[in-house]
Amino acid sequence: MSSAITIRDYKLYKATATLKKPIADATHTLHEISFLVLRLRLDNGVVGESYLLSFQYSPEAIRGAFRDLLPHVKGFAVNEMGQVFNKLNNLSEYFGNQGINRWAQAAINIAMWDAWGKYLNQPVGKLLGTYRDKCSIYGSGGWISYSIDELIEEVSGYKSRGFSAVKIKVGSADWRTDAERLKLVREAVGNGINIMMDANQGMTLPAAIQLANAVNDLDIFWFEEPLNHQDFDGYQSLKQHTGISLAMGEREYDTLPLLQLLQRKAIDIWQPDLLRIGSVEAWRESAALANSYHVPVLPHYYKDYDVSLVCSIPNGLGVESFDWIDPLIDEPMLVKDGFAFPRLGAGWGFNFIDDCLTEIKL
Repeated sequence: MSSAITIRDYKLYKATATLKKPIADATHTLHEISFLVLRLRLDNGVVGESYLLSFQYSPEAIRGAFRDLLPHVKGFAVNEMGQVFNKLNNLSEYFGNQGINRWAQAAINIAMWDAWGKYLNQPVGKLLGTYRDKCSIYGSGGWISYSIDELIEEVSGYKSRGFSAVKIKVGSADWRTDAERLKLVREAVGNGINIMMDANQGMTLPAAIQLANAVNDLDIFWFEEPLNHQDFDGYQSLKQHTGISLAMGEREYDTLPLLQLLQRKAIDIWQPDLLRIGSVEAWRESAALANSYHVPVLPHYYKDYDVSLVCSIPNGLGVESFDWIDPLIDEPMLVKDGFAFPRLGAGWGFNFIDDCLTEIKL
């Protein structure tokens, strides 16, 4: 058995989604929606797959991270996730375990889980165990670069598709602009849908306090990343001055920031990013820490993995939805009446379509 499930080789690819024009939040402008797709092949021919969201950022750096780390996973059994995680941690320690190498490390871990599930002919979610068979899902977007018409069209589209929550970007030069846009969104979707706002670390503390208080009557579900993610005292002050629910976590590579926020009672929703935090195991460890403080988990971006993960923990709140990879994969996720359902196929239950991939030489 161990010989059959040994990692034999690997390939890396790029896939690109259609983007009609650049989109922007408070801190970044995105010119490209692209992904790196990793495939690990076992001795028995099973292929495990994973992907990460790359945009246009540091293409050579992330490829270099894969180039550096992937040779060291050959020869490991695919279910030796912990051993591989520790080895790659040790290899990356000199230049730091937070950053580019962590992303590659996570992609390797996710692909190992996919291959392990395929070998056992079981969905990853079933291997982890389940607390529920579906989870809530919200529509994300609301980019600052949108016109009012584009913003209203998007949130109305989410409503017509059965989503029960939408998230809007804030962090404009004047917080009053954000308040007005949020007011128009509330008018467009009505009172039966939750609205969240996300500043992508793009606001000062005074502006965040003013915006939170100004939209108090709009019943905002949470305020996401208004400040620099390491401004723990700032988040505590924002919470004390406004009482608004705060959501953070997507920028974190470990649980130390989570603990800082928990101890300050300055976080209400934990949003781990599976690729930044490094592995399925690390993601679940962070969820357990949040649960010990009665904080729910609603992770960042990767619904295609996160639905199974959220369904496997007691404090899973829901997942975030973008449709970017749906045209590029063979099994888009089932989303119905505001809920997402774990795929039933082996592994993560989906694969990228070969014709959508361009191989990257390592």
